[in-house]
Amino acid sequence: MALATRTDRRPSFARTVWDSTVGKKTVMAVSGLIMLLYLVVHMIGNLKIFFGAGEFNHYAHWLRTVGEPFMHYEWTLWLVRIVLVVAVVAHATSAYQLSRRDIRARPSKYVHKKARASYATRTMRWGGIILGLFIVWHILDLTTGTVHTGGFQEGHPYQNVVDTFSTWYGNVVYIVAMLALGLHVRHGFWSAAQTLGVGSRTRDRFLKTFADVLALLLTVGFIAVPVGVMTGVVS
Repeated sequence: MALATRTDRRPSFARTVWDSTVGKKTVMAVSGLIMLLYLVVHMIGNLKIFFGAGEFNHYAHWLRTVGEPFMHYEWTLWLVRIVLVVAVVAHATSAYQLSRRDIRARPSKYVHKKARASYATRTMRWGGIILGLFIVWHILDLTTGTVHTGGFQEGHPYQNVVDTFSTWYGNVVYIVAMLALGLHVRHGFWSAAQTLGVGSRTRDRFLKTFADVLALLLTVGFIAVPVGVMTGVVS
């Protein structure tokens, strides 16, 4: 008589954490903070465009040589890109799965009722979609040059940026995306703080104010570039 073999295995700790609602919210919060840190650095770098083509192009070249000679040319930049891709995928996946889980958890008696999502929920959902589409367009425009207008020039980011924001649709796409980004950061930072247990009665007001100020600075900082091109300050 053959002995029965036990084929079922307990899920790993990582799988258990990921399958839980708290785990997904934590992944969403941490990945969001990683992207937020990148956005702050990216905005500061973008503002170098106001110091002229030489300064901006030199900064773009420096990004590819960070860490040399220990790191090979562009290795650090690609490492940052990989981390960002992982963060974006993790953020989007956890957000989608949490949304589906929330829908399934609703009582069946409310199936035929049109539930009114809160302003924050609608902002995060549609803002995320807008930003996802923008990221694709932004990469195809200023990184690969696939959809770039005016003749993409490899190694001349200053001129490429001016070309993009010399078109009305380039400005519209970018400004709309940055407004969505501001709202997303405003609500997302607050949610991340609550998920990670940073919030409290004594810190809530500070966190809300900090989220508002950070979202405003990022929005204004990013939009300043297309406005600078439109007004002729950057040309």
